[in-house]
Amino acid sequence: QVQLVESGGGLVQAGGSLRLSCAASGRVLSSYVMGWFRQAPGKERELIAGINWNGGSTVYADSVKDRFTISRDHHRNSVYLQMDSLNPEDTAVYYCAARFPGHLIEKRADEYPYWGQGTQVTVSS
Repeated sequence: QVQLVESGGGLVQAGGSLRLSCAASGRVLSSYVMGWFRQAPGKERELIAGINWNGGSTVYADSVKDRFTISRDHHRNSVYLQMDSLNPEDTAVYYCAARFPGHLIEKRADEYPYWGQGTQVTVSS
């Protein structure tokens, strides 16, 4: 079984930065697609960034493109989300998710069987 644990969330002022981390255990995730989703109150959970198994392919939601960067470290069995130029609309619970096989980055949340518990990101104006 795969366990995912997010960290790095918190409160930040608009224009600031945060780096989220997702550490995996229970299985080596080097052959998995990894995704970062977020869910704001009253909204659906959406994929904001995804990365394929070798890091050669990434996708971003339009709302975060050019501000957020997803990366992964196979040695640490981890995935990261660097978030820059944050604004209040980025306030949400952020989730790390994994799916297999690792070549196709799906955008639907129900395509990902493994999830972390989520970490809150709050951006103040």
